[in-house]
Amino acid sequence: MEKSAFRCVECNKNALELHRDYSNGILKITICDSCQKPVDKYIEYDPVIILIDAILCKTQAFRHILFNTSLNIHWKLCVFCLLCEAYLRWSVLQQGSEQSSDPADIIRYTKEWDFYGMFGLAALELMAFCGGVFCFLWLSVGLLGARPQPLDPQQLLRALLLSCYGKVLLIPAVIWEHDYSPLCLGLIKLFVLTSNSQAIRVVLNSSRRLSVMAVIAGLLSETCMELVFQKLPQFLPNMLIFW
Repeated sequence: MEKSAFRCVECNKNALELHRDYSNGILKITICDSCQKPVDKYIEYDPVIILIDAILCKTQAFRHILFNTSLNIHWKLCVFCLLCEAYLRWSVLQQGSEQSSDPADIIRYTKEWDFYGMFGLAALELMAFCGGVFCFLWLSVGLLGARPQPLDPQQLLRALLLSCYGKVLLIPAVIWEHDYSPLCLGLIKLFVLTSNSQAIRVVLNSSRRLSVMAVIAGLLSETCMELVFQKLPQFLPNMLIFW
């Protein structure tokens, strides 16, 4: 990671270094020149503590993860979460049909085209969500001048994908099959959207209102994509007849 990318987790000011390495392995945390607090207190924290603070959507934890670490697992995390979401949707389609109780029969799931279709749909909805967020921020930040600093699309995309880590909560539903509670899935969705909003707020150093509006724009775009694919099977026969 470039040194210019370091940020103070307290005031968001740029920092040249997180710590100073003295002889005999002695490390001293750098003090921020602006707020006179440690630039990044989390470099001494256990990863579990950092994860807990991230789950609590603390701004300092998000700044540490997004600016002061080289965590580049966002694409792998994205694919894994899409697989979990696709399996949940596929299992809903399979409810009511006769299924084998043999655990080894899970191998045949990979042969189900419906599963791949659900994976593609989940990926398209995620793309629509990110596209809605980017369009809203481009209009509000780029054209309307809501914030003087330019957008960094790569950093913003990384933040959005990492902040979707809440979808990992779908893992228990993948492992233990049961009647999925709409309330549980709704709470997971709300948690993911809250994390998305906090990630946008941290990356742009913007107000909470702007980040919430960006998430709402992305959610509307995702909902429109979902409605299009729900109505598509109804319109296809009519289109074929017309042609």
